[in-house]
Amino acid sequence: MRVSNLLATKGHEVATISQERSVTDALALLKERGIGALVVTGVTPPLVGIFSERDAVRALASNGEKALQQKVSELMSKDVSTCTESTELNELMTTMTERRIRHVPVIEGGKLVGLISIGDVVKARLEELEHDKTDLLNYVSGR
Repeated sequence: MRVSNLLATKGHEVATISQERSVTDALALLKERGIGALVVTGVTPPLVGIFSERDAVRALASNGEKALQQKVSELMSKDVSTCTESTELNELMTTMTERRIRHVPVIEGGKLVGLISIGDVVKARLEELEHDKTDLLNYVSGR
């Protein structure tokens, strides 16, 4: 299975935020959308970083209340792993596990076309396993 298969089901919408916005703005957007990460946009397309709940927790633990007034660019993760629509799901799972990341932007032709979360990957893998199980049961029962 490829990332394109996940995006065909999930959709291509990606929540973004400007690197100039405050952490308070980012947290409000995360809450409003019920999501765990925002792709951070800036001068360099298609992205300059990613801001996640994990980044917010670390900033609050280190800087306390002052973190809320900081710019997203000061606290975002800048070393962002990306993938393409042709990336295989197993390769993406390996990257997410090894780097301990939960969100991977999908870049195609220099443009942001999606965002895959660890939840998306787990859901797709479970569906794949369920399909395999059904096929095996049908095979052994002669259907």
